[in-house]
Amino acid sequence: MNKVFTDADAALFDVQDGAVILSGGFGLCGIPENCIDALLRRGVRNLTIVSNNCGIDGKGLGKLLAAGLVRKMVSSYVGENKTFERQYMEGTLEVELCPQGTLAERLRAGGAGIPAFFTPTGFGTPRAEGRETRTFRDRLGHERSYILETALSGDFSIVKAWKGDRFGNLVYRKTARNFNPEIATAGRVTIAEVEQLVEPGQLDPDHVHTPGVYVQRIFVGKNYEKPIEQRTVRPRAQAAS
Repeated sequence: MNKVFTDADAALFDVQDGAVILSGGFGLCGIPENCIDALLRRGVRNLTIVSNNCGIDGKGLGKLLAAGLVRKMVSSYVGENKTFERQYMEGTLEVELCPQGTLAERLRAGGAGIPAFFTPTGFGTPRAEGRETRTFRDRLGHERSYILETALSGDFSIVKAWKGDRFGNLVYRKTARNFNPEIATAGRVTIAEVEQLVEPGQLDPDHVHTPGVYVQRIFVGKNYEKPIEQRTVRPRAQAAS
């Protein structure tokens, strides 16, 4: 039951070229920084990465992209990365754009063992091309058209949590939760990096977001940068005289 590894390099020891990797995070919030850096050091190539986005230039998953390690991205948003744009336009990066809610549900379905589902999102758009479509009645009794979306799973899931125990139970912090819980369930091997590692019994069961049954490896992350993608501040108010 002890799933603790010393660091990211030890936890990602068996990632090979061509792996499908699911990565938690939204923008640069809640990203598995240590795991991403370990993948960069390993130099594994031809990766397929499923994540909401691909970081920005020089940050997050953008590091792997800049190093030429990524063959395909499955994402819902890619607008903050010039390297992403250039590689896609040059034809060196394959991209599958997926509506954000559909992406989350495809990951949830992958973790739940549901092979596919119907959704109205994307019907009548290029997203529906080549996909099975059917008509169902919605909860209000209206007929709507739906498209079939397949579940997403991968060889490895890499996630970032605030706290965890050696059994792999995870607690995320505020908006850093984002896609991490869905990602954690959908990988054949889930690797979690945490800021704090506590003893079993020290996490309130009602506060656990990802049960340890989904997590195979866990380690304490180090030297978190926690970069901010778009820093916006307002002028300080003048102090009262």
